[in-house]
Amino acid sequence: MKFNNLSVRIAVALIGIPALIALSLTGRLAFLAFILGIGIVALYEFHVMVKSKGHSANLLLSGLALILIIINAYSEFISFEILITIVIPLILFYELFRNKNSAIQNIGSTLIGIFYIGLFSSSLIKIREFYSYSGSIYEQGGFLIISIMVTIWVCDSAAYFFGIAFGKNKLFPRVSPNKSWEGAIAGFAFSILTMIVLRSFFIDFLQWIDVLAIGVIIGSIGQAGDLIESLFKRDAGVKDSSSILPGHGGVFDRFDSLLYSAPVIYLYLHFFVK
Repeated sequence: MKFNNLSVRIAVALIGIPALIALSLTGRLAFLAFILGIGIVALYEFHVMVKSKGHSANLLLSGLALILIIINAYSEFISFEILITIVIPLILFYELFRNKNSAIQNIGSTLIGIFYIGLFSSSLIKIREFYSYSGSIYEQGGFLIISIMVTIWVCDSAAYFFGIAFGKNKLFPRVSPNKSWEGAIAGFAFSILTMIVLRSFFIDFLQWIDVLAIGVIIGSIGQAGDLIESLFKRDAGVKDSSSILPGHGGVFDRFDSLLYSAPVIYLYLHFFVK
């Protein structure tokens, strides 16, 4: 059974990784469609978890808001402040007519879906398009996205294997009993090391301080994102957010660290990278 599961995981990875690389390098509408897909599926998975708790988040309005936020990150057809000023009152008003369980819990779950998944997904668009201004090489954004994803994969793998081999001190047993401080420290160290190695091959347009900063963000914030999604799943009483990716669980499972670290990476780029 374990061998079969590993075979499925490898097969999905062999198909998915080249596709991710191609979409990241292509950018523009192809990458926009990819992020929309991640956002919509992850939002649906989140709503299923919410429903298992007896709450009724507004999937229709949160889905529309998520789509608008992600598209707006690409085209900037309206200011974010105006968009949110329209969306939030609409969600509150719509709840008057739903009469489904707790209004407070429904509204809270709806807003979490919009901001956690929608806003964080849109940050990936901002990162990919960061180098689209005049005088820059557009593919640089693609190499940065690929480097971030590779670093997250290495971080997860290092944390897992070092945790199995050396883990003795539980990191957050209430949320994820199998994670250890030893594994988390290994994931943090390998995140920085991976970004340093990748700078020599793909992202030499970044300064060393920027590479170290992004490595630190992924090694800390990225791992926190994995714990937060585990918190949601434990509260909902499920092992995976879904089974849409054979051997890998759900989309929310696979991209939790990426989603949570993306806004912090974008803020760093926005304020510190010229």
